[in-house]
Amino acid sequence: MLSKGTASTGTAATATCCDFILFGTLGDLARRKLLPALYQLEKANLLHAKTRIIGVARDSIDTETFTAKVQASLEEFVGKAQLDNAVWERLAKRLAYCGFDLASVSEYSLLAKTLKRDDNRAVLSYLATPPQLFPSICKGLSEHQLVTENARVVLEKPLGHDLPSSRDINQEVGNYFAESQIYRIDHYLGKETVLNLLALRFANPIFADQWTHNAIDHVQITAAEQVGVEGRWSYYDDAGQLRDMVQNHLLQVLALIAMEPPTRLDAESVREEKIKVLRSLRPITQQNVREDTVRGQYSGGFVGDKKVPGYLEEEGANASSKTETFVALKAHIDNWRWSQVPFYLRTGKRMAQKRTEIVITFKPQPHNIFHETMAQLPPNRLVIRLQPDEGVEIQMMNKVPGLGKQMQLKPTTLDLSFDETFENQRISDAYERLLLEAIEGNQYLFVARDEVEFAWKWIDGIREAWQQTNEEPKPYPSGSLGPAAAITLIAHDGREWDDDF
Repeated sequence: MLSKGTASTGTAATATCCDFILFGTLGDLARRKLLPALYQLEKANLLHAKTRIIGVARDSIDTETFTAKVQASLEEFVGKAQLDNAVWERLAKRLAYCGFDLASVSEYSLLAKTLKRDDNRAVLSYLATPPQLFPSICKGLSEHQLVTENARVVLEKPLGHDLPSSRDINQEVGNYFAESQIYRIDHYLGKETVLNLLALRFANPIFADQWTHNAIDHVQITAAEQVGVEGRWSYYDDAGQLRDMVQNHLLQVLALIAMEPPTRLDAESVREEKIKVLRSLRPITQQNVREDTVRGQYSGGFVGDKKVPGYLEEEGANASSKTETFVALKAHIDNWRWSQVPFYLRTGKRMAQKRTEIVITFKPQPHNIFHETMAQLPPNRLVIRLQPDEGVEIQMMNKVPGLGKQMQLKPTTLDLSFDETFENQRISDAYERLLLEAIEGNQYLFVARDEVEFAWKWIDGIREAWQQTNEEPKPYPSGSLGPAAAITLIAHDGREWDDDF
């Protein structure tokens, strides 16, 4: 059993009853994340007693075989020693399986027959499939009376590869589901530290009153990965790091950092403020793309003590590919709050360490009364760690204890580690939170259609500028901090990356 307690925000008696249909249930995402998340919700007593879980995929297997596959996935990704037999038995009783060709609309009659719906329970369809299947899945559900007023659909990314394709997908799904029924998922929005941004900003006057260009010098957002393309070369080469990470995850984090206080903590209010930020992003065009962006592509090297191949040497690689595996950007938000405050975004694969964090650097003191012992006072910084060790740090100056004529100062850190502060409370995985919110019908942690489209519009502008200037990715060794040009990008402004890896 798990050594730490599981947070519970409700009970099975008060949870929403639904039929949870998991399309793509035998795929990697379902096995690694979604099925373990459902197990944890069961363990926390957050699923209604009558909620059913129906796995859907192409394979012709029966429910007994499917149940055995689910158990094997949980043993691998939750841990065999951590599985609670009583919890598993409860979850297993909810499971059913329906196998058919997801592209064949007529075969959805098999799903309708499996559900045998005899009440008005909600139907929640989770589409963990390639987006090209979204239209046929939605049409199949609709033609077999599985899209009702209380039906909901969860869409996994990628939602297109540019603005036109994104609009096409949204329109196809919108033909069958109202916007209030569509839940576009970005798993970063389920992370505890990302959610904590709302609490830090709007529940603490010490930060809320200083969250403007008057006090903040610049913002850094870093999402560094040690892994390469992990056998997904063909998929990844069509996307690249700009579309795979920046368009969704990093821009969502940026929007939460930069948005104005919402009037309420509900979907409409939060989304409205995020959309305003995305609309205010200054375009990156042919004129400023070389100054404000850096593209990189990893070459061979060492990650830790393991020798790894370069991107063009990976299995199935096209040796002439110009796809970027690293991106650094300088973004500006053209509104009053963030006037002249740059946002530096950086993300890459095969970097020195797995690390995702936000660094808010405040402006220095205008007058230094300690100049005799410290010529220049370093700025205060707020560091929000998303992974691997979730938490918040405040970096500030303190006096060094001791006697003497001169006061000695030293930078110190106040560290709020989630693991240590909430040691008796298990930190939930992002998908647990997002599945629960979708089951309960709460949209505020999901992405609105306008958010997706404004993000794509900004990203498409960058990609077009790269094409116009024939900007090629700069090589960087695996296990490094990225191309040297990324250091130059921020150093040109008299700043440096937070690289205390």
